[in-house]
Amino acid sequence: MARPAISAQRHLLRALNLWPKDTIRPEVQFQDVLRKRFEKSSKLSEKNQLEQANALYSLIGNRYRNKYPITGSLMEPKSNPTYFADLLRELEEAPSRSMFDRVWLRLKGLVRLQ
Repeated sequence: MARPAISAQRHLLRALNLWPKDTIRPEVQFQDVLRKRFEKSSKLSEKNQLEQANALYSLIGNRYRNKYPITGSLMEPKSNPTYFADLLRELEEAPSRSMFDRVWLRLKGLVRLQ
């Protein structure tokens, strides 16, 4: 009976190791938080641990993104059609910005001339 519980624990740890690192906030990683949670709650049954590991695998594999694709006008709202494209660009640029760039963007955001 102890053997499957170890297997479920292994699945959880493997899923957490596959989770991508957060480049925006490198000091707080999602997988570290979940790892601490799973270590504290070792009272979970094998079935619950396997269900949680399956949920992590489905998120890592983009199962829901592939099953329910977002298409059409949902990604281009009429009020600001480039909102999501701008958001993705900002998230990609943020980790490599210098201190000066961050201060400049902050000041630019405070002063809006429209």
